[in-house]
Amino acid sequence: MPDRIQLLPENIANQIAAGEVIQRPASAVKELLENAVDAGSENIRLIISDAGKSLIQVIDDGSGMSEIDARMSFERHATSKINTIDDLFRIRTMGFRGEALASIAAVAQVELKTRRAENEIGTHIEIENSQVLRQEPVATAVGTNISMKNVFFNVPARRNFLKSNAAEMRHIVDEFLRVAMAFPNVFFSLTANGQELFHLEKGTLKQRIVQLLGSVYNAKLVPVQENTDYLNIYGFIGKPEAAKKTRGDQYLFVNNRFIKSGYLNHAIMTAYQELIPTDSFPLYVLFIDLDPAQIDINVHPTKQEIKFEDEKIVYAFVQAAVKHALAHFSITPTLDFDLDPSIQRLDAVSKPVTDEIRNATSSSHLYQTFTQKNQAHFIEQKSDLKNWKDFYEKPDKNGDEILTERKSAEVTDDYLLKSKPVIQIVEDAPLLQIHQQFVIATTTSGVIMIHQQLAHERILYEKFAGAYKGKSMATQKSLFPTSLHLNPADAVLLQELIPELNQLGYQVEIFGKDSFVIQGTPADVEQGNEKLVIEQMLEQYKHFASDVKFSKREKLMRSLAIQQSVKPGRTLTQSELKSLVEDLFTCRQPNVSPGGNPTYIEFRKDYLEKIFGK
Repeated sequence: MPDRIQLLPENIANQIAAGEVIQRPASAVKELLENAVDAGSENIRLIISDAGKSLIQVIDDGSGMSEIDARMSFERHATSKINTIDDLFRIRTMGFRGEALASIAAVAQVELKTRRAENEIGTHIEIENSQVLRQEPVATAVGTNISMKNVFFNVPARRNFLKSNAAEMRHIVDEFLRVAMAFPNVFFSLTANGQELFHLEKGTLKQRIVQLLGSVYNAKLVPVQENTDYLNIYGFIGKPEAAKKTRGDQYLFVNNRFIKSGYLNHAIMTAYQELIPTDSFPLYVLFIDLDPAQIDINVHPTKQEIKFEDEKIVYAFVQAAVKHALAHFSITPTLDFDLDPSIQRLDAVSKPVTDEIRNATSSSHLYQTFTQKNQAHFIEQKSDLKNWKDFYEKPDKNGDEILTERKSAEVTDDYLLKSKPVIQIVEDAPLLQIHQQFVIATTTSGVIMIHQQLAHERILYEKFAGAYKGKSMATQKSLFPTSLHLNPADAVLLQELIPELNQLGYQVEIFGKDSFVIQGTPADVEQGNEKLVIEQMLEQYKHFASDVKFSKREKLMRSLAIQQSVKPGRTLTQSELKSLVEDLFTCRQPNVSPGGNPTYIEFRKDYLEKIFGK
């Protein structure tokens, strides 16, 4: 038989390799912006068309490239930042592996214009499918102007898997925010389809945070600054009242590189313990500067996950820095130094320190750690921190968790119970609301206690689900339409959700840059707070964003059900109580909320009699 193993053609190998680096248009945006930063640019402009599918263009005023460098930059693993293997452990630049431009050229049509300050003429190169089509001198400004057109034009299967324009644009905005946040001393702008979304003048880190996340945070930021002999931590954290039910406002940078770290996020969350609700997330923009030899940033293709040489000390420093910042600005409770009488009677307090005890203490490793210079990071290996993963990793799933996950997947009809629970409400019996939160109803076999919000969530969820199956919800036109202005990231998200919202009775229209007009709301929804409902719905939607088992439609239905449901603290009339109970038991699955929580608890008559000994 003939030999069957052969080398792949170079163009196919390049396309396969490109798939690790350029997964979507936003991946190319990240690589091009980082290249512009590495070039020492002071002004960087990003231009997008068709959510990056037609055009991604980055214009900078950095150092530019010579003719030879411009051509070499498109070769695989060609880089100016690595000469020896030791250089991998001293990396301060954003890019270093020499894959970005080669990968982009493998899956798009690329045009490059670049010039150095010492050259009178620049270089113009056109590349398509890794093949150079044209290389010639050109008159151009100092810096680099690179355009990436028709991404995945030569890999139709990959192009077909791209999401909608609004979804892809959200990913582009995310990558833009991360780079722009890390370099407040650089001007950035983002223009999409001819409309400028961001215009970020040079300034301080606080000014950049407010520019990107909104002026509402201007008075809600607490500075963090801790310098040690091992690392430096600086940036801003949000006051507890700025916490949200979404992870969208968390930015962590190591040597100016955005990273994702559940480990360090846990350190920050524990510093906020008892200051914010357990299901909320604080705002933070924190920068960690340390010796590049202490980290490995080459463990993931996107370089967003890194490995620390000593994770425990970084965890401890980050947690301490956040706690100190909160305490310094009187956000955490002050410490009470008055000793309890029982503590004062302990031997360690009441008895004098002998020379024997003093010598034993001063010779211990822990004492030396805190008294000798440059020893703070040598934490005892027997430390209890070895079990840190137990604090944030999910425990093995027990029966309750598995049941909750199974309930969470209820968007499919297959999950719905084949037979509804048999609950017979006594029609003439009065309904009782207690604590403005629970409803007591009499049944033929006992009584049930209904949670009014969870029950209403179930009712609304099934109404929304019906709207998507053809029973479109009626829209009530607003006599005075409400205007809504959002930050650019939320504006892109709402634009993506408009078609889905229209099916649910909301009539939302785009009105200028980052602005919308709410022309109508569902007919059975109280008017007057539609702006708040939309804003809170977006936050709730982002709260579900990381859950891959939910579709976009499912996230939206759950978010709206939570926001429109009747909240605890509201008094309901008898007719409202009756309507709530009747609507609940006409649902296909009345016993659980969309999130898997029980909507009611049943107390059977024989159980009640047993309690009283009857």
